[in-house]
Amino acid sequence: MQFRRQSAVIVALGINQILAFASSFYLPAVLAVPMSRELGVASSTVFAAFSVALLMSAFVGPHVGRTFDRFGGRPILVVTSVVFALALLLLGSARNPAWMFAAWALLGVAMCSGLYEGAFATLVRLYGHDARGAITGVTLFGGFASTVGWPLSAWMASQFGWRGACYGWALLQLLVALPLHALLPTGAATPAHSPRPAGEQAPPALPTATEGTATRATLLLALVFSVVVFNSTAMASHLPGLLVIAGASVASAVAVAALVGPAQVAGRVLEFGVLGKLHPLLSGRLAALAHPAGAALLALAGAPAAAAFVIIHGTGNGILTIARGTLPLALFGAAGYGKRQGLLMVPAGMAQAAAPWLFGLCIERWGLGSLWISSALALLAFGALMLLRAPARSLQA
Repeated sequence: MQFRRQSAVIVALGINQILAFASSFYLPAVLAVPMSRELGVASSTVFAAFSVALLMSAFVGPHVGRTFDRFGGRPILVVTSVVFALALLLLGSARNPAWMFAAWALLGVAMCSGLYEGAFATLVRLYGHDARGAITGVTLFGGFASTVGWPLSAWMASQFGWRGACYGWALLQLLVALPLHALLPTGAATPAHSPRPAGEQAPPALPTATEGTATRATLLLALVFSVVVFNSTAMASHLPGLLVIAGASVASAVAVAALVGPAQVAGRVLEFGVLGKLHPLLSGRLAALAHPAGAALLALAGAPAAAAFVIIHGTGNGILTIARGTLPLALFGAAGYGKRQGLLMVPAGMAQAAAPWLFGLCIERWGLGSLWISSALALLAFGALMLLRAPARSLQA
């Protein structure tokens, strides 16, 4: 038995994105303190181990990407679920810092293939140029990972301790994620060549980069993706504190910061609808301006503009998450997609690992003025997107 309909594939991958993010990327926010207390280290040491996981994910990315191109998503994702479970079992049984670091390093390998890049590569392998809508659909699910993950991790930790929470996530990987991955289709679909009903026009082919411009486009996209994940991770790590510096109370800062998740989902819904008719370059350029626009409002109005800043930033970030999957497809085509994604995400992974620490230093030095740094980076990404070119026919709605 396999999933045949694209909607079933999207739901399966979407559910597993929630599980993957919740049991890795969003795990330290809840478990770092109790983990550090029992292991006798500072909580910053736990986050350092998490940074090791992010670096490991970046470095093995190109190699894992090649396996997606060669074998397709199903076998790789089935193995990924097992690696997730093993890493979480190892983390839950950690007795010293070295053990913990080893567990996080293994978890980083699972994150490389189990988070968005693996899902995107799977969808491109299955649906080729027609994967854009499916990519958007999966990210809609992923937007709820923190909404589900943080409360469930907190509940498991309160009931069974932080070790029990790790074991619980390992069990969910084996009982939920692995069977859903096993039901994914195999092979590579070629929808562009499949028969269409009489009178139905095929969608215009997406542009691909010529060999002469491929290196330049790759470098520009690597810059864009590095900025996107740096700003996203920096805001995820420091957003409530920034809002307090802007004049909000602690309670209101936490409540307003929670709006970033729904805002990201709203951005993805917008991309699925109105912006989905545009070339990914156009929607990406618009989204890149969102963070600087929101930061300018916060700088001018202070705490009263906190909600506007969070919503504008979150909406743009939600659209840019989709762009990480759709822009390489639009500019380079489906061939070798997994390997290219892995290469593009190497510098992005390094930027992501450094973001909490580096942006924290900026906040210590400049306070709310640190948003000038993140805004300048976003404008740099916008400039890089403006330098990327596609045939005029593909930029039309």
